[in-house]
Amino acid sequence: MAQEHMKTENTGTKLYNIGVSYKKADVATRSAFSLSKQKQKDLLKDAMSKGIDGVIVVSTCNRTEITGFANHPFELISLLCEHSNGKMEDFVKYSNIFKTSEAIQHLFKIGTGLESQILGDYEIVGQLKRAYKVAQKYGTINTYLERLMNSVLQASKEVKNQTHLSSGTTSVAYAATQYIVENVVDYTSKRVLVYGLGEIGKNACKNLLEYTDNKNIYLINRTHAKAVKFAETHQNIVIKDESELEEEIAEADILIVSTASDIPTITSKNIKKDKKLLILDLSMPENVGKDIQAYQNVQLVNVDQLSKITDKTLEKRTQEIPKAISIIEKHKQDFNEWVMHRKFTPAVNALKKSLLSIQNDELDLHKKRLEDFNEEHAEIITSRIIQKITTQYVKHLKDENTAVNQSIDVVNKIFNTSN
Repeated sequence: MAQEHMKTENTGTKLYNIGVSYKKADVATRSAFSLSKQKQKDLLKDAMSKGIDGVIVVSTCNRTEITGFANHPFELISLLCEHSNGKMEDFVKYSNIFKTSEAIQHLFKIGTGLESQILGDYEIVGQLKRAYKVAQKYGTINTYLERLMNSVLQASKEVKNQTHLSSGTTSVAYAATQYIVENVVDYTSKRVLVYGLGEIGKNACKNLLEYTDNKNIYLINRTHAKAVKFAETHQNIVIKDESELEEEIAEADILIVSTASDIPTITSKNIKKDKKLLILDLSMPENVGKDIQAYQNVQLVNVDQLSKITDKTLEKRTQEIPKAISIIEKHKQDFNEWVMHRKFTPAVNALKKSLLSIQNDELDLHKKRLEDFNEEHAEIITSRIIQKITTQYVKHLKDENTAVNQSIDVVNKIFNTSN
């Protein structure tokens, strides 16, 4: 791993973060650039085959991003466009491109919930962890990215435990429940059908049970056994088979769609034209077909609309931002020190080796020339001098005003330590 990263440093590649997020791109655009789990794996394999050193891919309802080393960000952008349905011209319009220190800062802010569409939403942390594990599995994590991701996750844990940035319950799944409570009359008596049991689907079910006191919650999942197992620990949820989907939609007042599909799982074929229905689409890409919008009695609400729901919880969270930033700065400083240490340690060791060689030559010379020469004392004194010189050199390299690369080059030339 260390050799891999040294190759990255020597070839001049830089760390980039490229992608699209809710900040510039709407749901339709984000859907086009979204990557299924299989597409993420294919992208990582492709990156490896093209010799790109160190790549992580994150694709959620709010963002699709690639973090990795490249000679130019276009290498990563091309990967994203090749493996998604996104077009290059749309990427140019709606993208974010971060380089080196900005990319590092961006990852820290994502991992601590500061970049979430709903401030403090920590669903992204689990998604980051999964992205990290997948990258490890496919061998696209180098030493640098491994250390960076661990630092981000440590900062995330500290923000979670030491601030109130994630206080209260606020997420896309919770926003769906809040929308129902605020906009549906007699919501406790309405029949709710949840379709899809990923993480968001699970949270949607849990929030409905906890905050609505609704006893008419039905669940359909493609893997029936998974839904049955979930219902064993969550009472008041009725499990139905996927073959009963259209029948259950006909009976439902509210449909929550949280399937993880590349194509719509709910279209006009599943719903009768005169059916009155509220649909909350929590999926990314959108899993409710656009043909549904032609139905006058169907109200369709997507992720972006749900994410606009705010409450007093978010006001409290905003006050915690300075604390979170302070924690980020601490972990970022630790990471930067590791990077610097990693960068200048070979130079310091090379200098020390050169000085030891000079010491040995001088000791041999004086041992031959001076009859009463005390080699032991001379070695102690010269060793202390070498230690002081290398210590001073380290302090110089650590100084924030030092041009590290230039200083290392100068010492390499003076002492011929480049090899």
